[in-house]
Amino acid sequence: IEGTGPRYCPSIEDKVVRFADKKRHQVFIEPEGLYTNEMYIGGMSSSLPEDVQYEMYHSVPGLEHAKIVKNAYAIEYDCINPRQLYPTLEFKKIKGLFSGGQFNGSSGYEEAAAQGLIAGINAAMEVKGKEQLILDRSEAYIGVLIDDLVTKENHEPYRMMTSRAEYRLLLRQDNADLRLRKKGWEVGLIDDETYHKLQKKERMIHEIERVEHTTVGGSAEVQSLLESQGSTLLKSGTTIAELIRRPELNYKVLAPIDKERPELPEDVCEQVEINIKYDGYIRRQMKQVEQFKKLEQKKLPEDIDYEDVGSLRIEARQKLEAYRPVSIGQASRISGVSPADISVLLVYLESRSGHKHG
Repeated sequence: IEGTGPRYCPSIEDKVVRFADKKRHQVFIEPEGLYTNEMYIGGMSSSLPEDVQYEMYHSVPGLEHAKIVKNAYAIEYDCINPRQLYPTLEFKKIKGLFSGGQFNGSSGYEEAAAQGLIAGINAAMEVKGKEQLILDRSEAYIGVLIDDLVTKENHEPYRMMTSRAEYRLLLRQDNADLRLRKKGWEVGLIDDETYHKLQKKERMIHEIERVEHTTVGGSAEVQSLLESQGSTLLKSGTTIAELIRRPELNYKVLAPIDKERPELPEDVCEQVEINIKYDGYIRRQMKQVEQFKKLEQKKLPEDIDYEDVGSLRIEARQKLEAYRPVSIGQASRISGVSPADISVLLVYLESRSGHKHG
């Protein structure tokens, strides 16, 4: 095997070479299921010969007589260079052909499934003559994954890490439905009833506005509740929202002093609380997203000839020609394309649109 293996689940023989300084390696023996006596050895993926695998396991106290039901094995697969793809996962040079999975240079089941989903949706949209779906970096980890694949140079199988997302404060599991369900409905994957439930939930989350404008004073009932929660007593009136922002308090705890509070489902209460507690951070991130969207919306013409763009550095010209980005935003994320190059591109686009209008 000559290919570059995955960084985050290397084989035992890779670990021995890479981490030669380590004296021990932790292994997990996990049952394969409730109704079987087969065990899975976690952390021991391997492509070693069968006799070596037996010798290795039999050297472990307690496994002297273990039988191997299925030997460990390794696979090596070819992949394309994902720079050949649009963010829709359609090949730039082969219209109507979409690509998803490890074949695109990624590693991991979830990464492969996410690409398969988007490639499948967009193949269906192409057949139906509808607009294709692109999730951007501010909307979903799927958007980060695909954008990284099609704009960055990857020299090893790509793994999706939360740290790769600039807007991860917005990409939480608690708001996945609010971020993506409408898109699912628009492409025909979500039925009307489910979508209407989402709309109802969105309306209920407007509870945030009421809480921001509901004030309480320093009455005995309020002070008593604050004292019981180890919270500073009030010297003057304040809003329920300001109290929720205190680390030791939350939306639920304050229910007894919030006389107008409606009965809301648990998931709605969670959204109200999160959005109020982290309001400042969320707003700051939303501003960053606005800037990001502006650059994403500035599309680069498909027929642009980068040789015609004066003042572009040679490296930027070569990279832009190789990647053929679809927008200024995507161009700005290509390594080797500097902020100065982006400024040059923006000026070029302005002059080009000026010529057209002229």
